[in-house]
Amino acid sequence: MYRYTDFDAAFVAERNAQFRAQVERRIDGSLTEDEFKPLRLMNGLYLQLHAYMLRVAVPYGTLSSAQMRQLAFIADKWDKGYGHFTTRQNIQFNWPTLRDVPDMLDALAEVQMHAIQTSGNTIRNVTADHFAGAAADEIADPRPVAELIRQWSTDHPEFQFLPRKFKIAVTGSPNDRAVTKAHDIGLRMVRNDAGEPGFEVIIGGGLGRTPMIGKVVRDFLPEADLLPYLEAVVSVWNLLGRRDNKYKSRIKITVHEHGIDDIRARVEERFDFLRPAFSGVDQQLFAQIKSDFEAPAFKDRDTAPFDQAYANDPVFRSWADTNLSAHRAPGHAIAQISLKAHGATPGDATSDQMRVMADLAARYGHDELRVSHEQNIVLPHVHKADLPAIHAALNDAGLATANIGRISDIIACPGMDYCALATARSIPIAQEIATRFDQLKLEHEVGDLKIKISGCINACGHHHVGHIGILGLDRAGVENYQITLGGNHTENAAIGQRTGPGFSAGEIVPAIERIVDTYLSERESADEAFIDTFARVGMAPFKTALYGESEKKQQAA
Repeated sequence: MYRYTDFDAAFVAERNAQFRAQVERRIDGSLTEDEFKPLRLMNGLYLQLHAYMLRVAVPYGTLSSAQMRQLAFIADKWDKGYGHFTTRQNIQFNWPTLRDVPDMLDALAEVQMHAIQTSGNTIRNVTADHFAGAAADEIADPRPVAELIRQWSTDHPEFQFLPRKFKIAVTGSPNDRAVTKAHDIGLRMVRNDAGEPGFEVIIGGGLGRTPMIGKVVRDFLPEADLLPYLEAVVSVWNLLGRRDNKYKSRIKITVHEHGIDDIRARVEERFDFLRPAFSGVDQQLFAQIKSDFEAPAFKDRDTAPFDQAYANDPVFRSWADTNLSAHRAPGHAIAQISLKAHGATPGDATSDQMRVMADLAARYGHDELRVSHEQNIVLPHVHKADLPAIHAALNDAGLATANIGRISDIIACPGMDYCALATARSIPIAQEIATRFDQLKLEHEVGDLKIKISGCINACGHHHVGHIGILGLDRAGVENYQITLGGNHTENAAIGQRTGPGFSAGEIVPAIERIVDTYLSERESADEAFIDTFARVGMAPFKTALYGESEKKQQAA
């Protein structure tokens, strides 16, 4: 993984010292909250419902064991003993006091971490496939690309006051695990007919109150042209993007208003102008960055311990079948650690759990951990022989829930329990759904099913691209939950269709149960996933299940 240079360390130290002085001025009253707000946002500090919240960057979701241990230390010393992993592959601390934040930032710097550009109208933390460097279907590891983008975008003088926040995701696999089509810029690594590496460039994706799937602006961009092309895209939007209405300021609105052909022409013109200025310097830097991401030395070992545990231990077998994915190296696997124990808060991990995961990475996982956008943790490189020991340690820590990709593996934003923007609760709804289907013992029969919950229209829970999406709203002071069906976050990205009127907090879990029952009765075989059944039969049977005879009468009319 990437290691800080002397420049990186000095840059972060200077930013931390600058912010420490700004915090002192806020505390002594020299700065008002309005004056302090843009300064704290530049350093990842939000003011939530009950306290400040510090959002820490985990670039492209990659952590070392030392970094995870430091996050645990920070959680214990300055927070309430836990952290919340987010859909942006970051971690949030929800209860720091303002005076302690500079010390937290200095502690992060000790392990080459920071909170820069995790908020504000700038280019945010660059996200990537959480299986990067390990996936069997990967063209190339996308993390060096993400690191190059991170360095280019950090404190970029032209892009610190954009019309709105800007998000970039990159994947190195044809199977998109980075939700690239729902980002301002999505990059999919591809090869042209000559076998040369490059990118399919997608722009104008995004969720929120106006969800849109991104459009391809370039089918193939040579790898060497990446940074000048990105700069062209962002600078075109920076000039065209609306600043009169924050709800219409994202690049997706700009692309929609001008059309992809007009935007493409403007970007290509700007790209031709910018390209000579880079003069290959970025590629020299890129070559240096790539050397930090060399694959571990995978050893060929006997997999007998795995084979024996798989044959004789049904609990281990269930976990292995659900939480393991194919690795590109023989005898190895990618192990996903669920932060979604039934009834738990999705994405939360205690400091003790963080230390357990750090220890496992150091002992068995080539000192690498990943944060997934699905709010879980990944051990990307583990030998199958070590998996029984890993599972036992996870089980002791309450981290061995066998539910990755299942109905209780729910993405949920913090909702009204924490967020000042939220209009409804998300966490209790996720907990109730997970608990209910655990009671019914239907989870593994249902199979692959993505539920995503947002507590407001800003869609931090990605509900628009959930197989089942749930949006919490306020209806005359009462929480009301709308349901969408058929969303998809993969390379086949789609926005879910709204079923109809929403449901109260007391009605939403029974409504989800009726949807699942309908799926089980409509699917052609146990191998047909929910998303495939929905594509085949459409909305009608699900609406009938949700709204009863009135829906049947409307269909007949």
